[in-house]
Amino acid sequence: MIDRDKVWTGSINDLALGERPGGRVGLYDTTLRDGEQTVGVVLDPEQKLRIAVALDRLGIDRIEAGFPRVSRDDAEAIRLIMDAGLDAEVWGFSRAVPKDVEALLELGVRAAVVESPVSEGKLAAYGIGHERLVERVRAACAAGNAAGVRVCFFGVDGTRAELPFLERVYGAAVEAGAAEVAVVDTLGAAAPEAAGLLVGRVREWLGPDVPIHWHGHNDFGLATAAAVAAVRAGAGWVQGTINGMGERAGNADLGEVALALESLYGMTTGLRFERLVETAELVRELSGYELAPWKPGTGENLFVRESGAVASQFHDPPAIEPFSAQLVGADRRLVLGKKSGADSVRIRAEELGLDLSEEARAAVLAEVKRLGAEKRGLVTDEEFRAIVERV
Repeated sequence: MIDRDKVWTGSINDLALGERPGGRVGLYDTTLRDGEQTVGVVLDPEQKLRIAVALDRLGIDRIEAGFPRVSRDDAEAIRLIMDAGLDAEVWGFSRAVPKDVEALLELGVRAAVVESPVSEGKLAAYGIGHERLVERVRAACAAGNAAGVRVCFFGVDGTRAELPFLERVYGAAVEAGAAEVAVVDTLGAAAPEAAGLLVGRVREWLGPDVPIHWHGHNDFGLATAAAVAAVRAGAGWVQGTINGMGERAGNADLGEVALALESLYGMTTGLRFERLVETAELVRELSGYELAPWKPGTGENLFVRESGAVASQFHDPPAIEPFSAQLVGADRRLVLGKKSGADSVRIRAEELGLDLSEEARAAVLAEVKRLGAEKRGLVTDEEFRAIVERV
């Protein structure tokens, strides 16, 4: 559970939301499958194992280890992760195709997402009719169930499906043995209100005993908001990735979602937030991409301050931050540049052990601002030392 003493959001959420019902939300990570679909990202089996171990330490409940029929490397990664003795459940991924299910069984996987397209557009693109699709879903879910696999049926592009057909497909999957279902916003096309509506409908169709997942993408920048709306409508699981990596605009970022659910909505996720930054950095490094420095939760600039007006409040974190850097395992620091103020140079000089008199601060600040503007960037510690020595 999050340390609420490290969250400083004021009382407006209490006024808007009233008493929160609380409850536990499960986190299902698909970084190793859907996340690897990020253009240009290729993770080898050992790298996937390192990420899986980090996810386990982070407190992720379920790790989707991969899709074995993609390649031998993917199958090997699943073997390594299965043998790692993780606390997290290890899940596989399969299309509604018998050979996909068989490949998971050969590896000893005993829980899997089984996917099938469900929107009219997807069915037309694949050339599959309603009857054939329903039979494929029934056969795959039944095969997995008969083999002792816990199946979560995953209706691809569900937010753009016709509701009567979607109800029929979900019903067929559960009747055939699917123990859980995922409501899927493949193209990130659903507004948060739509996500809540659809999850609510699925709950009405299937009753209270079938766990519902939400799987959403970020094409309109609403993945976290949609995931929260889905949870508030009855989804007990959120699927997503570390750093929100994935195709196009990516998936819901599990760190962001968990931070919002726990800090703002009073729910629990089991995430060990103090390991969030280190996990995000590991995934970023192994995947070979950069993160926007203003990325919520894990961006490198979240607890870095250049503005002089903010520097004068730096001693009082709740005055300038909504949650503590310690909460997510980040460091706080001041940097110098064009936007610095008198308190900026005073604090940085003290941190670096430099003797800077009060009379000299104005001249040092003027030089810092001049150099920052000239460089169109930050002033390094070495440059700052040189300025102090000159002044």
